[in-house]
Order: sequence, then structure tokens, then C-alpha cells
Amino acid sequence: MNNSNLVKNPIVPGYKLSKDEKGAKVDASVFKQVVGSLMYLTATIPDLMYGVSLISRFMLCPTEQHWLAAKRLLRYLKGTTGLGIFYQKGGCKQLTAYSDSDFAGDVDDRKSTSGSVFMFSSGAVSWSSKEQPMVSLSTTEAEYIAAASCACQCVWLRRVLEKLGYVQKKCTTILCDNSSTIKLSKNPVLHGRSKHIDIRFHFLCDLVKDGVIDLSHCNTQDQVADIMMKPLRLEVFLKLRSLLSVCEVPNIN
Repeated sequence: MNNSNLVKNPIVPGYKLSKDEKGAKVDASVFKQVVGSLMYLTATIPDLMYGVSLISRFMLCPTEQHWLAAKRLLRYLKGTTGLGIFYQKGGCKQLTAYSDSDFAGDVDDRKSTSGSVFMFSSGAVSWSSKEQPMVSLSTTEAEYIAAASCACQCVWLRRVLEKLGYVQKKCTTILCDNSSTIKLSKNPVLHGRSKHIDIRFHFLCDLVKDGVIDLSHCNTQDQVADIMMKPLRLEVFLKLRSLLSVCEVPNIN
């Protein structure tokens, strides 16, 4: 891949990966080594998170299309070695989160993907892209499950920041672009419509009631978590990547 052509986005917009049981098989050991190496990089490269999470679902029996997707990530990585997350000195010390989901995005089992991003001092400090453990029956349910998972991470981060001397005196705002999810977390009357949802996800309601988090609405165009759970058009991808405070390291000054 040393002489490979560079690409500006890690995944082709709108591209869907599937098990592809009839496709040509590739060396599973080499594929797992590539995925494992890329997983280390996701700790510092948030824009690589969704692509690595996606191809890691096919490590058991990878085919040519999965291998091409992995090679595209390497091509993207080669062209973005000068990028880094910029944390501004004296930036906002209030933790803020973005939560979103891709409803039934997996074409094989129709499970949704949860995405979350936590911002602190102008830059992203924690991010996640993970397939949900259950099949959601609606967009609202998928978003609700994603918000609940984000809230659990939020509680942990608030405790870590407290140990570091950055006590979060105010509730942490989680930005979501689904109004029904916000209403469901605040209005217990709607509980009858969601009692089929696993009980552990209703932990979100308690956090909202106790004032630990505040689930607020944001425009879909400004939903940073979109970069964590679906392939985007290049202009949208570049915009959301910049909102993560990912920029060229030589241009910081």
C-alpha cells in the first residue's frame, strides 16, 4: 500500500457491507492483523472509528469486498497522517455529548449502529461506534438506545473529570436530532409505548430526572455523531471532521 492512491474519505458514500457468502475469500489472518492494527489508531483518530468498526464485523469470514474496504481505510490513513485533534488552551471546561443512530443500517441482521462523541475544551475526547445488541422497531427506539449508551459513558466521564479536578457542576448536555427520543426520556406517560425496550435502557430517564444529563435537540446538519455510524458525502464528512477539531497539525499556529 506504499504506492497506493490517496482518498479523502474512509468509506465510499452510501456503501453497504454485507457478509457476501458467495464472494471470493481472502486470508483471514492477514485481514485480522490489518483490523487489529487499525483498532489501535481509533484511540486517537475519531474519523477512522466507523470504518474500522464496520469491517471488524466480518473478521470471521472476510471476502474480497471486505478486503477492499480495509485497503481504502489504509489509503485514507496514508493521506491524513498530518491531521490531529486540536485542544484549545483555556477552552470550555463543560462536557458536551452528541448521540445518534443509523436505523437498521446492517443489511444482514437489520441491527442499528449507535454513535457518540464527547467534546471537552474545544476537541473530541471520547467517541464510539457500536452495533446495538437488539433489533429496533423504530427510529425513535434506535435513537433512545443510542442515547442511553451515551448517558452511561457520560456518567463515567463526569467521574473521571471530577478526579482530575474538573467537576461538572451543571448537567451534561447530550445533543440528539430526534425529538421523539427527547420526549420519551422526559415524559413517563409515553412509557407504555416503549415497555418492550430492555429495562436497562430506561436508565436514561432516571439521569434526566436527576439532572445529571439534559437531552437537547440539534439540527441534523450539525450532528457530529453522524460521522461515527454511517458513510457520508465528502463535503459532509469534511465538515463534521472539522467540528471534531481535527485539523492539519502544521497549520495550528
